[in-house]
Amino acid sequence: MSTNGAVARLRAAISDTAGPLADAVSAAPAGYAMGDNGLDPVALAASGPRAAPHRDDVELAVMAVLEGCLLHYGEPRALQVDDPDLALLAGDRLYALGLARLAAIGDLGAIAELADIIALSAQAYAAGDDGLALAAWHAGAAAIGWGEDEATAAAKVRAREGDPGAVEALHAAARQATD
Repeated sequence: MSTNGAVARLRAAISDTAGPLADAVSAAPAGYAMGDNGLDPVALAASGPRAAPHRDDVELAVMAVLEGCLLHYGEPRALQVDDPDLALLAGDRLYALGLARLAAIGDLGAIAELADIIALSAQAYAAGDDGLALAAWHAGAAAIGWGEDEATAAAKVRAREGDPGAVEALHAAARQATD
């Protein structure tokens, strides 16, 4: 499924719930790319062999967390929330939705990876480093789809410590994992 399809599925899942979040579902076009390289973390995570048994659930979970991140730090694609405080709450709700979807299928490894993406992205955005946030998504999505290896774990440590080489280390770990 394409990311646009994942956004549509996320919109449908949100619309099926009653309340203010359902009222914020947007009809805006869903297309987007993260960063200059057109990275699609949803497709990357869902295309790996670890995701194969539950591809649709993994795709929806990653899309929900990505949308939550975009509500916090960027431009969301599935929801339109004009109040910044409500956008933060909606983003948190989507983080929870994605993590709960993975818990329902018992994918604790993917939960850990999404938790790392959330934490590393927050750290990166707080430091004004969009490149680090993108790299965290790249490495995290690869780890969801293919599993975390030593290079990915080491790159995450470098990112947490503020190492200036962390961005390239995260991207290299993602490329290595998916080759």
